[in-house]
Amino acid sequence: MKKIAIIAMSTLLFGCSALQSGANSATENTTSNKMKACLMTEANSRYQAGTLFTNSVKETATDMIKTCMKNLALQSAGISAETQSTAENIITNLKTMSSMQ
Repeated sequence: MKKIAIIAMSTLLFGCSALQSGANSATENTTSNKMKACLMTEANSRYQAGTLFTNSVKETATDMIKTCMKNLALQSAGISAETQSTAENIITNLKTMSSMQ
């Protein structure tokens, strides 16, 4: 398990440095690079949350792809990915208010 974690972290670090250098060039800001950056961010978030290895690699990859496709579609439509968290906050606040009544 330690080997897998070390390999995963090395891959993430290498990928992040490669993506950061690519992000510095406007000509390299392609859809493919945006997807790679999103996948790296999503993998890192899941790793930090401890959920990256809870399902099979294929299931996790499929879920990450769906998440990133949704985020990129929202961005291309001019809608921020923060919209998800805004909607969740609204629902949470309404839930809290309804439980107080």
